[in-house]
This record gives sequence, C-alpha cells and structure tokens, in this order.
Amino acid sequence: MAGGAREVLTLQLGHFAGFVGAHWWNQQDAALGRATDSKEPPGELCPDVLYRTGRTLHGQETYTPRLILMDLKGSLSSLKEEGGLYRDKQLDAAIAWQGKLTTHKEELYPKNPYLQDFLSAEGVLSSDGVWRVKSIPNGKGSSPLPTATTPKPLIPTEASIRVWSDFLRVHLHPRSICMIQKYNHDGEAGRLEAFGQGESVLKEPKYQEELEDRLHFYVEECDYLQGFQILCDLHDGFSGVGAKAAELLQDEYSGRGIITWGLLPGPYHRGATLPFHCSAILATALDTVTVPYRLCSSPVSMVHLADMLSFCGKKVVTAGAIIPFPLAPGQSLPDSLMQFGGATPWTPLSACGEPSGTRCFAQSVVLRGIDRACHTSQLTPGTPPPSALHACTTGEEILAQYLQQQQPGVMSSSHLLLTPCRVAPPYPHLFSSCSPPAVESIPVFGALCSSSSLHQTLEALARDLTKLDLRRWASFMDAGVEHDDVAELLQELQSLAQCYQGGDSLVD
Repeated sequence: MAGGAREVLTLQLGHFAGFVGAHWWNQQDAALGRATDSKEPPGELCPDVLYRTGRTLHGQETYTPRLILMDLKGSLSSLKEEGGLYRDKQLDAAIAWQGKLTTHKEELYPKNPYLQDFLSAEGVLSSDGVWRVKSIPNGKGSSPLPTATTPKPLIPTEASIRVWSDFLRVHLHPRSICMIQKYNHDGEAGRLEAFGQGESVLKEPKYQEELEDRLHFYVEECDYLQGFQILCDLHDGFSGVGAKAAELLQDEYSGRGIITWGLLPGPYHRGATLPFHCSAILATALDTVTVPYRLCSSPVSMVHLADMLSFCGKKVVTAGAIIPFPLAPGQSLPDSLMQFGGATPWTPLSACGEPSGTRCFAQSVVLRGIDRACHTSQLTPGTPPPSALHACTTGEEILAQYLQQQQPGVMSSSHLLLTPCRVAPPYPHLFSSCSPPAVESIPVFGALCSSSSLHQTLEALARDLTKLDLRRWASFMDAGVEHDDVAELLQELQSLAQCYQGGDSLVD
C-alpha cells in the first residue's frame, strides 16, 4: 500500500511513449538510489505517488512502478512480458495443469549487454525460476552505488539501442506489460497506423477486458487515487488507443484527474536526433512539470492542476523547459533570471512553439535543482538592489515576482525545489562536463501554459484535415472511419481552437 500517498497510475501507450517512459522511470530509480545519501537535500518528492510495494511468492519485498504499458508484437526485444521479479508463467502453468505439457519456443532476441550487466548487479535467477533481488536500502530504490571493488555498469551505446527495453533499468510488475499481438512493431505489413485502428483495439473484448483487469488491480490497492497520467504516441494508431483509454477512465473513474501527455518523436533526418535523445529531453521535462502533484508537502492535486489550466473550455496546454537551467558560478537566481530580459525564458517543447504576441491565460511553473545559497542575492550592506528581484528575501518570492513581471495578471502556480533532475547513465551524454566526473544531475526550469498560440495551431490542424481525402488512406477506411464522424470531430476541433482566441485569464 502507498501509506497515505496520493497515488497516480501511469499508462504508457506506444513505442515512443516507451522510450520516454524508460528514461522517466530510470530517473525515478536514480532519485530513489540517492535517497540515503547524506549530501542530498531532504526528500521533497514522494515516490509512493508513482510506485507500489508488493511481495514475491517467496515473501521478498518489491517496489515497482504503478504502470500499465501497451506496445506491439516484437517491441520488447529480450524483456519478458511478465517481468523478472515473480514466478515464471511456464512454472505456474505446470503447477495448474497435471497433464502432459508441451513447450513451443520462439527464437529469442539477443539480450543487450547493458541489461545483462544490470541484471547481474541487481540479483540472480535461481533454479526455481524466481528472480532474487539483492538488498535494497530501506526497501526502496536501486542497489547501493558501485564501490571501488564493484565494476561500474556498462553504458549502452546508441548503436545497441533498438527498442526502449534496451535501456530500461527498472523491474516491472507482471501486470504492467500488455502486448497488442494483432499488430507488428517491425515490418511493412500489420502496422497500427490510423486513429480508428487504435480505437478499435480497445473496442475488442479481449483487449478491453485485459486493460480493465489491470486497472482494477492497481486501483483497488490504492488508499487515495488522485488520478491517471497517460503517455501516448500521437503519430500512429496509439492516438486512438489513448483516446479510447481516456474515455474508459472518464466513465469508470469520474472525479479523478486525467492528464494526457501527447508525444511526438523528433525529426530523424539529422544524424544526431535519435528517439533515445529526444525522448530523454521530454522525460526530463515531464519529471519537472509533474512535480506539483508528486510533492511530499502541500501537493497540488492533478484535478486542481488540470482545472487551473483548462478553464473556459480549454483542454490543451503547451510545454516548455530550460534544460539545464543556466546558473554560472557566483551567480544568484535573480542574476540568472534578469539575463532573459522580457523574452519567454523556456524553449517550447510543443509543436506550436511560442510566436511573438502570444498571450498566456494560466501557467504552472517549476524550477528545481538550484542550491539554497544561490536563491537570493548576497548584496553588500548599503548596496542598492539592481532590480526588484534582488530585493526579494526568498527564492519562492523571487520566482513568483519574476512570473508576475513576465505575465502580469496571469494566474501562475510556481514551485521551487532543491532536488535536481537525475541524468546518470543510461541517460545520453547531452550535458557532459569538460572533465570528470560526468554530469549526473542538472537544474531544470519547466512550464505548462494555456496559451493563445494554440488558437492558430488548432485552426491550422483543422484546416489541413479538411483538405485530406481519407479514401486514399486504406488503414483509415479499414478501421471503419465514417465521413460524418470526421466532420463532427473537425467541428469540435474548430470550437476548441476558438477557446484560445483572445479570452480572459483567471486574474485580470
């Protein structure tokens, strides 16, 4: 049980969502491993919001993500669908069935050397088919950090990473992975391409019942379920899976928060832009903007956060981040913020960007990883403050004042944390320092914004969709897409776009 935490159940839908999720869970795991380090700031984030405790059949305590993920046939590589912490399915079948047992084996995928090294460090597979995990500090997190006599774990090379499971460092519960066997991850045929195909998947009793069973398993053990976060691919049929899953959650768990993170992979025409890289950036942003509903003290509920950002019919927000947040040696937080001038400080992570003249209606902002000594300006007594920010007495006051200067009259929720984002291996080397040791944590500034830029983006999307002749796309027609349904969706999209035209913020 979660011990009074406001639990969140995560759904990962799609292969790119798997990449983002693998980085996300690796970062959570790295933070858990640091929880006993005396040099670390006190725990500001509650891991029980995302994780659950359990026990194997041999009574060994486990701590695994509260997670349901869906992907396609052939997408797991050497990762077992049932995970490695609990009894093997074949052994269970042998116990239940007293007759003759025939085993059919598929050709095994070669195990990534990085995962082989990780598993050898984490535990051993005993002769009875049970994974025995090595001791874990306080029953949670990763094994102790390598000592001088323990070889350092291998770091996966980009060439060795084919799928997200090739770099996932976290053990999953047997109820986490749900495979859609009717569609293929690789190859030209049998692909999940269209929205309607994805919708149809969860209309099939087999997959709908499987998802519902897993939801009930996780939900029924929660003390206080605050809601669901959905990581969902938008560029293929998993968009339809996500829409149908959100509809199911809304019907069965009304009153709970539902926040969907729509994910699109970056442009791969450049050699340096890989799903392994861009998914790491998105995971780091996600780890930051979700802070409000994961706090140990005075958390903001998912429902409250969603309501603040989606008033007056608005349902979509933009995301932005500075990764890492620039704070030069000797600088204070006011010094760094003043360098941005009047421009929007963060880099847009949403497709619509932040064109000039954009209006913000409401925003949730998180700045993390800044040492407390750097929060305020240390001016010599008698020195006039260079700005109003330098006159503030706390970091929280400085951040709130800065947001008020940037967006006067806008409802802004802000949080300032000491805890940085973890970027230890297998996170890609995007922030490596010039000399050892390698960068393992960074400060991040992240924001969610209900923005007028969405008006133009949503209108343009509706305009482009109107021009499409769906009869030319076989996968759409095969999924049973009706012209009237498309026309209704386009009307809803145009109405949604109008919600971001002008309008008023919550505070004037």
